[in-house]
Amino acid sequence: MKLPKHIEQLLAAQANFDSKAYAANFAETAVVTDEGETYRGPAEIETWNRMTNANYHTVYKPVNFDEEKNVLTVEVSGTFPGSPIVLHQHYIFDAAGKIIKWEVL
Repeated sequence: MKLPKHIEQLLAAQANFDSKAYAANFAETAVVTDEGETYRGPAEIETWNRMTNANYHTVYKPVNFDEEKNVLTVEVSGTFPGSPIVLHQHYIFDAAGKIIKWEVL
């Protein structure tokens, strides 16, 4: 499956539980919405990712990517109730290809 560069890098960073590398794929104006909370910019996104990794040991397994809609279907597993779950993550990119918006549909 062909993925945009910053999604590939985000998945690789997540596989290594590297929150700094994970956050580097987001633009300065990026917004992430997860479980009703909003995180803005790479610093907040890095903190959020570090927290979720510490609490849930989150592992992403990409299943499909819809290039038209920029939706990644991913199996997410970890130490959270109901694991694993399948999520549909929607991405919006800036002109440089960095992620400016990430949300679960």
